[in-house]
This record gives sequence, C-alpha cells and structure tokens, in this order.
Amino acid sequence: MPQLGFIRSKNEIKFLILYIAERLLAPVPIEVMQNLVLSSDGAIEFFDFSECLGYLVQTEHLTLSDDGLYAITEKGILNGRATAIEIPYSVRLHAEDLVKAQNQKIKRARQVQVSTYSQSNGNTAVTLRFNDDHGLTLWRMDVAVPDEKYVRKLRKRFEQDAEKIYSEVISILFREDKSEENE
Repeated sequence: MPQLGFIRSKNEIKFLILYIAERLLAPVPIEVMQNLVLSSDGAIEFFDFSECLGYLVQTEHLTLSDDGLYAITEKGILNGRATAIEIPYSVRLHAEDLVKAQNQKIKRARQVQVSTYSQSNGNTAVTLRFNDDHGLTLWRMDVAVPDEKYVRKLRKRFEQDAEKIYSEVISILFREDKSEENE
C-alpha cells in the first residue's frame, strides 16, 4: 500500500532533488541523497527516485563524481530555484530540516578528521585533526599506535569527543603554573 504524501509526479521528484542538492554544503553519496529525498515525502518510490536522479545527471543538472558523490551544477541551481515553488510547502519545510541535520554532519566531518599512515619503522600512526568552520587547523596530533585495534579506538574516541579533547589540551597548556608566577 503506498504511503501518503504530496509528491505525485516524476517532475516533482526532480524538483525536490534539485531543491535538496542546492542546500547541501558538500557533494553526497547516493545513500544520503536517497535518504533525504525519500524521507522528505512518504509517497516517493525508490525506483522513481533513481530514475529521476539519473535523468538529472544526464541533463547536467547534477554531477556524479568518480568517487560516487552527487553535486548540483549551475544549471541545476537555476532550474531548481525556478521550480521550487512547485514543491508543496510542507515538503520543502521537512526537506530543509533534513538537509540542516545532514549539513551538521558535513560540518562535523570537516572539523574532526582522523587519518592513518605507516611510519618508517613499520608502525602505524594516527593523525587527529580539529579544524575551525573555515577548514583551518586549530589542533593536530600524531599518535603512534601498536595495532589496528588502537587505531579504531582512537578514531572512535576522537570523533565522539574532539571538542572536549581539544578543550582539555588547551586548558592544560595554558594553565597557570606556580613555578611560572615566580619568574
């Protein structure tokens, strides 16, 4: 049984995809785009979404990068703005809420970065990076770890608590020391 929703035609699905794509801060994989579009209106079917997404890439309203990320083009922005009024207001509001939450994830991923590399001695090291909203590195730390278990543990902890870790390190570094008072 089809769910209730306001989007009825493939053109409306295309309009919604463009509406969402324009508001995203960065290109996204198909799973994210699919989730945003299908969650915006309960009546959209997966196969209709897929067909419309492919059409928008074919007509150069969207791009699909080699690594599988979808992004809007100038043509898509222009046409999306012209057709946004065709999307029911309640669907637009819901889509904006969903995009806002996705953009928070995108910002977080830009701010909190973890990467690994092999050291010359054969060990693995993890780079923890905390950036500001403009992509400038506020803090970076390289940590040598004995094995993959510690890489996963360090990654998880830093991704969860980067702000707290940064704050505590800065607090320790700038804490007044009694020996410094006598200098």
